Amino acid sequence: MNTQNGAVISVLFAVLTAISNGSASVLQRRAAATVPDSDALHLSLIRHLLTKKVWLAGICMVIVAAVCQAVALATGPIAVVQPIFVIELPSTLLIAGYVFRSRLPRTAWYGVAAVTFGLALGMACAAPGGGSETVPGLDWIPALIGTVLFEAVLIVLAQRARGNPRAALFGLAAACSYALTAALMKDAVARLGDGDGIVKLFESWQLYGTAVAGVGALFLLQNALQAGSLVASQPMLTLGDALISITYGVTLFGETLRTGWWLLPQLIALGLIAAGCVELARSPLASGSTPPKARVM
Repeated sequence: MNTQNGAVISVLFAVLTAISNGSASVLQRRAAATVPDSDALHLSLIRHLLTKKVWLAGICMVIVAAVCQAVALATGPIAVVQPIFVIELPSTLLIAGYVFRSRLPRTAWYGVAAVTFGLALGMACAAPGGGSETVPGLDWIPALIGTVLFEAVLIVLAQRARGNPRAALFGLAAACSYALTAALMKDAVARLGDGDGIVKLFESWQLYGTAVAGVGALFLLQNALQAGSLVASQPMLTLGDALISITYGVTLFGETLRTGWWLLPQLIALGLIAAGCVELARSPLASGSTPPKARVM
């Protein structure tokens, strides 16, 4: 497969991942909203959700997203794949508008346009690429320690907060776990290109690390969705995932980004994405004020 075809496949499957994750968030949010606060950070939260068909449908979409993400990461740099997931927020609200039978206002469409244009501008100016397919084993040690400490701080702060601030903190913690999952997944699936690739894949600790980090991310996401409105957790999840993943791509995989004067339009792009998220946050659907009528039960 040549580089150009690989880039097209990577972007395509990254977009499919974002749409699948957006669908999963809507379905999981509908189920998690029925869980009492006392179940937060307890296994009873998962036991409660397992009784909800809509939550199980969301898990199916998570599995679809994981497969698409694995293909995207196997064919492109993590600094290309993960930032594309910022379109997950617009996708989530568009899908939620259909599920909850609520039309997005015109200003929310401006938000969708800002996020989409900001992503295109940022990717064009940053031009991420290069890097290695795998990470030397010892390089994972400081990355894992730093990640665990960062998430521990976020979880402690989240336990002391209530409502949307709690959802935002849990959303950022989930984003960190999802970024780590992506980095581990990319390192693991790279072994499929070697001789006896399947054997080497299952012998790698990164594969099992992917599973552990993924389950942790899913658990943190359920707490984020249960704690507050979708708009509080989703922007932190999507933007946090993109920025932390870029950090992993640069520091672990040696991927490159344009710097110098290119940083100015990159900051403008980040501002557009942030402004788009704020505008989307003002929509009644995102704020949780939409009537609970839905097409999916």
